[in-house]
Amino acid sequence: MTIEVGDKLPEAELLVMGEDGPETVDLSALIGGRKVVLFGLPGAFTGTCSTAHLPSFIRTSEAFRAKGVDAIYCLAVNDPFVLAAWSKATGAGDAGITMLADPAGALTSSLGMSFTYAPKGFYGRSNRYAVVIEDGVVTCAHLDKPGECSVSTGESLLEEL
Repeated sequence: MTIEVGDKLPEAELLVMGEDGPETVDLSALIGGRKVVLFGLPGAFTGTCSTAHLPSFIRTSEAFRAKGVDAIYCLAVNDPFVLAAWSKATGAGDAGITMLADPAGALTSSLGMSFTYAPKGFYGRSNRYAVVIEDGVVTCAHLDKPGECSVSTGESLLEEL
């Protein structure tokens, strides 16, 4: 099953980098009672993720907030140390984007967004997607085909709000 409009996001524990190291966060607590954008991508410091996907949300972060979005989350099947370094290197944190680590890919799999592409060393990674979630329910979903980065960009999702 692939994530779609009307779905309620499952319970999940993810990791973020706190001041004293990795911290566990409950997905329900992050999204409950709020309008949020969640986008998933194959991995930190990878080509298209670093040059197109993440930058599209950095560019549009203020426009999302102007449309009533309370938070923007980037989800990747990476550890929180790598995501924190990537956030710092790209300025994502300065743009108000929170990096969520799904190191074992449990949430990614439950959303039906897991893929493997051995030639690039990607095992159990996240396909590209961007969703709007209101109080835990998906109200807008843009899922890219594997290997593409078009409908899941910040600009594409913003057009629909």
